[in-house]
Amino acid sequence: MTTATTARRRAVEWLEREADGLARAVTDLQYVRVPALAARFGEDGRVKCEQDARHHLDYLTSALRGDSDVLFVRYVEWAKVLLAAHGVGVEDLRLNLETLREVLLAQVAAEDAALVTRPIDAALEQLDEMPSSLPSMIRPGAPHAGLARRYLDAMLAGERRRAMKIVTGAVEDGVPVRDVYLHVFEPVQHEIGRLWQENEISVATEHYCTAITQLVISQLYPYVFSAERRGLTLIATCIEGDLHELGVRIVADFFEMEGWDTIYLGANVPLAGIVETVAERRADLVAVSATISKHTRSVEALVKALRGSDTTRAVPVMVGGYPFNLEPELWRRLGASGHAPNASRAVEVGLRLVRGADA
Repeated sequence: MTTATTARRRAVEWLEREADGLARAVTDLQYVRVPALAARFGEDGRVKCEQDARHHLDYLTSALRGDSDVLFVRYVEWAKVLLAAHGVGVEDLRLNLETLREVLLAQVAAEDAALVTRPIDAALEQLDEMPSSLPSMIRPGAPHAGLARRYLDAMLAGERRRAMKIVTGAVEDGVPVRDVYLHVFEPVQHEIGRLWQENEISVATEHYCTAITQLVISQLYPYVFSAERRGLTLIATCIEGDLHELGVRIVADFFEMEGWDTIYLGANVPLAGIVETVAERRADLVAVSATISKHTRSVEALVKALRGSDTTRAVPVMVGGYPFNLEPELWRRLGASGHAPNASRAVEVGLRLVRGADA
């Protein structure tokens, strides 16, 4: 183990151990520095400020674990948009990050100070250039953009049956199921996430729309399960704590369309249950998703658990999700076998891994 790796692990362990106290210290110092915050946001605002500081620490820890400043920088970029939509400006975010940096410098071991604060410095340097709002994820001129927009509008109007009919009717009229997954479901889900981030829809509406897409997907299964079988088995799952299951479900369906037998475990699956299922089903490949960077810790733990069992040691583990797309080498640092950036590439990468080729 290199000196740099040892230092990162030491810093990660310290942050995980001290996170709650650090978040309180950041909030206390911020309210001392800016007494007007108490009148501006009230007691609920103080609680939210401490929660925000805790989130900052979670993502900072993930960035250190993955040796990737960009994971923290992109989180701050996301947070800037979210906070702006709730009336919290960039200067408030800057103050929060600067206070976080000051508290860390006061408490961290001197030899780890530069390592721990480097991602914060990178985010502060780019903060002014980060957007305060985002364009629609349904791009004009993109394949089937009109279909995606009609589908989204029906969902947002609460018209579930119309939304289903729009998609199933398009497939009946000859639109390939793969195109629906890639050019309708994927951009629409990203757009729903953006609308929530911009405070244009509630979390309840976000969940409602996602549930509709899951229902529509189930209506398309006669097309998905029609391919000739290959005799290969995939276990597809989210790790414990990750509730965003739709992405890995779509990956599983792409494997089904290519003739694999898939066992889709869903969201928030305990580590031991995944390992047990991989062994029982004699899986040829495991596909695991992490939609936010703080869940990469659980991905790393899963890989270690699979490698530590005689019955699952040789099974390739393919990872995917937002943090792995941000940091191309992250999968390797966490011990996985390979990374697929999207559902359409996942089958190709999975086959190469099963055949023993480099992903």
